[in-house]
Amino acid sequence: MLEIRSADQVNLARKTVQDWATRLAFGTLDRTKFVTAASELARNTLVHGRGGTLTISEIERDGRTGIKLVFEDTGPGIPDIEKALQDGFSTARSMGLGLGGARRLVNEFEISSTVDVGTKVSIIQWKRR
Repeated sequence: MLEIRSADQVNLARKTVQDWATRLAFGTLDRTKFVTAASELARNTLVHGRGGTLTISEIERDGRTGIKLVFEDTGPGIPDIEKALQDGFSTARSMGLGLGGARRLVNEFEISSTVDVGTKVSIIQWKRR
């Protein structure tokens, strides 16, 4: 488990995910998309969740190999997840592409959030056969 409590730790999370995808021989495009999604979610964990954790695991399902990332924080939570997933929505005066963009870059995306409790985002990228 990696702590995400500073910009340096966001960078470490990005590098660690890249190392995992390289070790599992992900193609360049899939690796780049996954690392980009991970970087966005790590940044969101820091900025919006006031820090949190990243858990990385190798998974197998139906003869496929993948990487699963779970980002968890104990921040303010997201009151309207569907709205937060829309491009252009931002509470931080950014372009508002983080959550929706991350969802488009990966094979599987799950999010749960409770106001005043925190948010959990899980993503999976499968290695192409």
